[in-house]
Amino acid sequence: MVDWKKKDSNAPFIISGPCSAENPEQLLETATRLKSLGRVDLLRAGIWKPRTRPDSFEGVGEEGLAWLAEVGRDLQLPVTTEVASAEHVELALKHEVDVLWIGARTTVNPFSVQSIADALKGVDIPVMIKNPTNPDMNLWVGAVERIRQAGIEDIVTIHRGFSFYGDSPYRNKPMWEIPIAMKTWFPDIPMFCDPSHICGRRDLLRTIAQRALDLGFEGLMIESHRAPDEAWSDAAQQVTPENLGELLQSLQYKSEGSLDPLLTDNLAKLRNQIDEIDDEILRLIARRMEVAESIGEHKKEHDLMILQLQRWREIVDSRTALAKTLGLSKDFIAKYLEQIHKESIRKQAKVMNKDEHGEDRTSILW
Repeated sequence: MVDWKKKDSNAPFIISGPCSAENPEQLLETATRLKSLGRVDLLRAGIWKPRTRPDSFEGVGEEGLAWLAEVGRDLQLPVTTEVASAEHVELALKHEVDVLWIGARTTVNPFSVQSIADALKGVDIPVMIKNPTNPDMNLWVGAVERIRQAGIEDIVTIHRGFSFYGDSPYRNKPMWEIPIAMKTWFPDIPMFCDPSHICGRRDLLRTIAQRALDLGFEGLMIESHRAPDEAWSDAAQQVTPENLGELLQSLQYKSEGSLDPLLTDNLAKLRNQIDEIDDEILRLIARRMEVAESIGEHKKEHDLMILQLQRWREIVDSRTALAKTLGLSKDFIAKYLEQIHKESIRKQAKVMNKDEHGEDRTSILW
């Protein structure tokens, strides 16, 4: 079994290796240089590569499993590779791969995940599950549930960012709120980060890796190649083993808590302030909804429509302007106002849809 949590250390679990196994020499040299760092816990290499275009390099296939297994035995490093079908699972198990991972393009398809789960029934092996390509947490949750139902208990989730339209410095947007929600949903499952696929560029790796550690992620998967610019796939996001060592050395490793009584006391005081503010916010929201109900009664009495778009636009514009002066982000305020408006409309509808007997018909109409 792989020990995901390093004892007596705040350092993250490190997975590294080339995006693709290209030939035995490339894999062995890269792995040997990674081993010499003394920091890599699991050697990765892609054997089957799900590419967007059919004329792209799609991996060396089964023969690469033999290379990977041999390098792992020689260097005494556990190894992992991506599987996308039941056949891949069977071949990887045949070559005694230590850990399997399910990639983003597979997680997005419940049929594929289920076929992998069926192939894993009765097998005791760790499985890592990357987020789906699109920002749909239910697909990620479903993949974990399917693998768990197959009897796999040793599971890790990997955040590798999400596809998007528009401008961004990243290949895949981090959208940190989704992996944070997954950590909340599955507190017993370690969450790792794959900065390579989020960034798509090696110069951005450190920033994303540090952010992941600051958020309490337990591990990192970073692609490394003996000569990154010559890589057959994803060259721009890979680093040399030595550059990986420098990157890991530059990171600040954080602890979840502190044994220092002074620090603990100061943190407790700040948290108490947060609790008091949160309580007051909830009371204010409750008061706001009471006023919304009164507005609903007024609209019902005078036969006015619930939705008043002009008034809503005025609220959005004024609150967004105020939020900006208070240092609050536009995206946050937009989401907050959206939820407030939705609940206010529901409250007004509840008042306006009471029948002549005072019975609430909102559950039928809303």
